[in-house]
Amino acid sequence: MSGGVDSSATAALLLEQGFDVVGITLKLWPQDCVNRAEDKCCGPQAVTDARSVCDKLGVPYYLIDEAAEFQKHVIQYFADEYKAGRTPNPCVMCNQNLKFGRLIDRADQLGADYIATGHFARVERAGNNSELGSSRREEAHSNYDAGGQSLLTSAATGRYLLKRGRDARKDQSYFLFSLRQDQLARILFPLGEKTKSDTREVARHCNLKTADKEESMEICFVPDKDYGKFLQEANLAQKHRGEIVDLHGHVLGHHDGIEFYTIGQRKGLGITTPKPVYVVELDVENNRVIVGDDAALDRDEFIADRCNWHPFEKLLDPIEVTAKIRYNHPGVAATVTPLENGKVKVKLHTPQRAITPGQAAVFYQDDLVVGGGWIMR
Repeated sequence: MSGGVDSSATAALLLEQGFDVVGITLKLWPQDCVNRAEDKCCGPQAVTDARSVCDKLGVPYYLIDEAAEFQKHVIQYFADEYKAGRTPNPCVMCNQNLKFGRLIDRADQLGADYIATGHFARVERAGNNSELGSSRREEAHSNYDAGGQSLLTSAATGRYLLKRGRDARKDQSYFLFSLRQDQLARILFPLGEKTKSDTREVARHCNLKTADKEESMEICFVPDKDYGKFLQEANLAQKHRGEIVDLHGHVLGHHDGIEFYTIGQRKGLGITTPKPVYVVELDVENNRVIVGDDAALDRDEFIADRCNWHPFEKLLDPIEVTAKIRYNHPGVAATVTPLENGKVKVKLHTPQRAITPGQAAVFYQDDLVVGGGWIMR
């Protein structure tokens, strides 16, 4: 329970459905992060709100310290990715390792069958025509591969499938693509069939103090959105001088460290050029930031690795999908072709702007999350 309206409504809905509910907040913030965001999900106010909701609902509440794991699996990863010239996605890693990793361990200790969160997404078991965690079980929808065959119905019976939330504006399935089968088997998403307004109405009906609480869209440990300042203040990165060059290698200026730049960035480059230029590549080996004009950002192909699939264990043949290259990307038609060692080649049918190494590429067919991987180059 994050102390927000979504997890509060989730607890209330589960009680209505007859579940025995226990509220848990994972204390994830390092000590030096507390004062940065007292009213956000890494601050103590969130704990107060979550505890208040549980008290109102009459369910047990636990605050569990997972700060060391958060530091290891999320914050250190965050810094390491920037140092490697990639742009990290900490929410995916937090879901994979903490919210649906360590939390499942805690559920086992408490004798709980499931864990539930306020994510707007759905889980369904192939072959059963059932969804988990909306109103317990709902009828399935079909999704199709390149040959018109339903991936949902052709999935190995018993596999757990991840699907978009019904509210397209709030769908969070992108951040959940890396969850394993054993994790999906233990998850309930009561908000999967709800809209955001439905969720607030549930909280209001139960007189929960979080009903009208503003939601946070920032990275929880970087509430001011200045990740470069965070990396320096946390002693996770230091300034180090390097060259800013154009696509032909001509030096245009200097930078303070490639970890403070990301693909597509235009502002804050500290150089003067006749036309606007953007970061198009980060050259880690030579400590260079490479810039080019707007057209240089367009790409129609990339490689992704560490892929995870839901309807099947391994991708054996090319497949047609809608690919999202970042959370707020609308998606584009693409052909995904398997390569060796769990990698895939993604050919976009329409070139896209600022394809960024380190971000997740998530593949859909209608509502079904076929799978995804991490953009390499």
